[in-house]
Amino acid sequence: MAKGIKKIVWTGEGTVYNASKGSIPGQLAVVAPSQDVWFKIGEWEAGTTEQDKNKNIKWAIFNPKGIIDFQKTIPSNFKYGFKIPRKLCGPYLWYIEASWSGNFDGKSGLKIRGESPARIVSSKWSQNEGGPDVRKTYQFSYGELIWLRLTTEGLNGYSNVEVRVFRKLRSMMGLWPKDDEVTRKIYRVDVIDGEINLKIPNTYSWYQSMKDREDVEEFYVRVVHPVTGKYIEDTGGKGDTAHARFLRIKDKVKSQVMEAPQNRTPVTIYQPDKNEARFELCKFEQINLTEAGGKPVLIFDNGKGVKNISDKREKTLESIYFKFDSTELLPESLKQLNNILQFLLEHRHSTIQLDGFACVIGKQNHNNILSENRAKTVREFFIKGKLDPNRIKAVGHGEVNPTDDKMGGDNIKYKNEYDYTSNRRVDIAFEYYSHNAHTIIYQTILGSTPKNILLQPVNFDTKACFIRKKHNKIITLYNLNEKKAQNEGSITIPAVSAIGRNDLMPIQYLWPMNKATLTSFYSSANEYLVHIHSCRYFSVENNPTVNVQVYPDIKWTLTFFINLTNDLSVKWQNQPAAKHKELQSKSGKIGAERRWKQKDASFGFGLKGEWDKSSSGSYQRSKELKAEYETKFKKLYDLFASVGAMSDGITNKTKGQVRNIGFKGLPMTFAVKPPNLNLKGEWNLERAKQKGVEIEKIGTKVDISFNADPLIGLEVTIDLLCTAVGLVAGAISGGTAAPGAVRLYGFIKDKMNTGMEFGNDDFGAKVSADVYIDLVISSVIKTTIGFSFNTESDKSDDQKKLELTNTLKVELKAGVWVKGEANLVIVKVEGYFEMSGKGYASVTFGHGLKYDDKGLNYRPQLGFDGLNAEYVIKGKVGMSAKKKIPRGQNKKAAELKGNSEDEGIIAEGKYNEVIPKFDVIKSLEELFGISADIPLIRN
Repeated sequence: MAKGIKKIVWTGEGTVYNASKGSIPGQLAVVAPSQDVWFKIGEWEAGTTEQDKNKNIKWAIFNPKGIIDFQKTIPSNFKYGFKIPRKLCGPYLWYIEASWSGNFDGKSGLKIRGESPARIVSSKWSQNEGGPDVRKTYQFSYGELIWLRLTTEGLNGYSNVEVRVFRKLRSMMGLWPKDDEVTRKIYRVDVIDGEINLKIPNTYSWYQSMKDREDVEEFYVRVVHPVTGKYIEDTGGKGDTAHARFLRIKDKVKSQVMEAPQNRTPVTIYQPDKNEARFELCKFEQINLTEAGGKPVLIFDNGKGVKNISDKREKTLESIYFKFDSTELLPESLKQLNNILQFLLEHRHSTIQLDGFACVIGKQNHNNILSENRAKTVREFFIKGKLDPNRIKAVGHGEVNPTDDKMGGDNIKYKNEYDYTSNRRVDIAFEYYSHNAHTIIYQTILGSTPKNILLQPVNFDTKACFIRKKHNKIITLYNLNEKKAQNEGSITIPAVSAIGRNDLMPIQYLWPMNKATLTSFYSSANEYLVHIHSCRYFSVENNPTVNVQVYPDIKWTLTFFINLTNDLSVKWQNQPAAKHKELQSKSGKIGAERRWKQKDASFGFGLKGEWDKSSSGSYQRSKELKAEYETKFKKLYDLFASVGAMSDGITNKTKGQVRNIGFKGLPMTFAVKPPNLNLKGEWNLERAKQKGVEIEKIGTKVDISFNADPLIGLEVTIDLLCTAVGLVAGAISGGTAAPGAVRLYGFIKDKMNTGMEFGNDDFGAKVSADVYIDLVISSVIKTTIGFSFNTESDKSDDQKKLELTNTLKVELKAGVWVKGEANLVIVKVEGYFEMSGKGYASVTFGHGLKYDDKGLNYRPQLGFDGLNAEYVIKGKVGMSAKKKIPRGQNKKAAELKGNSEDEGIIAEGKYNEVIPKFDVIKSLEELFGISADIPLIRN
């Protein structure tokens, strides 16, 4: 019962045209150009076992001459893709077939060709075959040999294309000719490998046929499609049918030879293939790695994910030996030749050199023929195996070190049968790009105690190795450039990290991926290089196949905190003498010393390293580095000095912004509050993740938490009554003041800043009161930052927490200092506000940044969000016939309450007024017609 593949079929992937373009189901597939069309095994012969079906399959592409253009071996469950570029589209037919045994019978396959519109892509005129284009650099003479090359699309395989040579005619008397004249028609032109290559030796006939020749004539060609009879256009899409403009021939005769033009096959320079997937028989298919106590990890699986280097060009030399005076191939030679043949079929384009030799026994002329016939025998073997004969060069070299005398007699002075045997041979030489794949990197984390790692290749076989120095199954282990072990079949690595070597201080591994030395930083990995070589994927013996990188299991913990109490910066303006003296002590030289002494401050710093993790997860060894407050604080002084400089900048900038609104006489104080910081960091090595899945690559796992309460704080104290006066004055000057605002302005200016009087001399009592309202603004930035990430993981696995709070708190502290007999004066005002400004009153100031596609701008912020105040005044005076009602009473008259025993009255007055919201920056912009935005960075 027959075994093997009965039929291959199209998978439905890629474009196969219908019968209108020539496809015949099961026989011929006409495919779209420049795209992969996929095929698979459609049916097996009845006698094929399941074991047979799982074997590798050879797929071959045959040209019309029955020669294999390309062969590839892939697993039976793989699809095979074939692509026909536009250049090779046309009537040219390939035959695609798959074979289970390697013997192609021409029954199970399909014919295939590409369909593409006929076009002329490029052209050139040359002085020699395959030479450069000389249209702009050289003028031919009539009768001189000329070469024409046209690169085409959609014409490959036609043998009856017509090429017409046109002479470009010039105008006469201002009249252009109707059309250029045809100088020559060349029939039955072949399109080979998508090219028209013509040898044109008969231009002397052009010379004879032309009349009115110019000093230099210009020629071009048009190509007639063999089916449609129309001129073929170029690829520009504008209907241009003129090509190869212009061949220039001067009016001079060089030769009178008249020969017919000749079709020529394109000149091919055979080069080895690069980056092709390989399925050589000298191979291993998988590599398993198992750490002691763990499960096997598949680190290599039939080349998946392997990156190949293609710049390692190799030369190989294989010799085939013969018996004395024989050209017959020996059984062992047949096996060797078949192995080389399969390799050459799957590695296209390299040129094969066959050099035949003979021993010195016999006459030299006889041995010359014998050596040549031996080379021809090997060549015929390859040709019968469907190898392209154009790739093969066979030469006989006769005797090695000939010994015949001058008369041609066989002159053997000594006899060495070994030399004779080794000289009866054919050397097979060719070049190829070895499969020099990138070394497989496996990373792990270990301590100072060795842990065995087993490395084991699967289906490792080197019997079919074809190279001169054959691969073997010996696996070699290197560490620190020293050979540590050799073994066949598998090898065990006693892996240990470098931190355990000579008990090095862990501080050298502060960043665990790197080791610090006195001169530089190096990888902290202890590397074990494993060499497992075969022809498939890892053929270059001086490059390791696997690099096991062992990193230290050290974990670091850093703690740091600092809590300061004294103000970092104090500024003021327009303060009375006593207040001025107090503030001077906070901000001058003595004040600076007091700030940095930080009477109630606390500080802490610690760094701890742990390593040698046990199976339970705990660390066996550790070392802690500590620093005392007194020594470390001085080293950190520059850090906080810079914070102080920043603080001075904040107070200066803020004060400057407030001054800019015109409150030159406004009494204010500015103080920057100190930071309270807490930092904790942990980092160690850990396997990274990609899209949530753990990978083999090692990265540094970092957990950082940072808290600041505050990071920075600013406190400003303003006399609110003066603020109200200034704001209202600004509003009035701008013409935007409301009537209520004007009334309140008068009330504040006339009375509240100068005191208010209650009663008169008739009652014998007089009361005066100084009302104050202090606005205390505290702007505090608090932050909590948390980071958790792996340096090798993707961003989707990062965990980040960032909380940044910028709070503005406004307190209105109000009261009245009363002189005289008045008992109490209360000013009732709401006084706590958040940044939103909701409430009865708030003041907003600060700094803003905004950006767009044009750059980054700074914008100061300053505004008054409105004031709603209710004033309640109560006073007690003596009895009098006259009553005096305090100024500002607007809702009800004063009530007189009293009796004969209690002489006095209680006067109640309420005054409600609203000062509207006022944007100082915006008003300045409107008033002066300028923008307050300050450009920082511009594109």
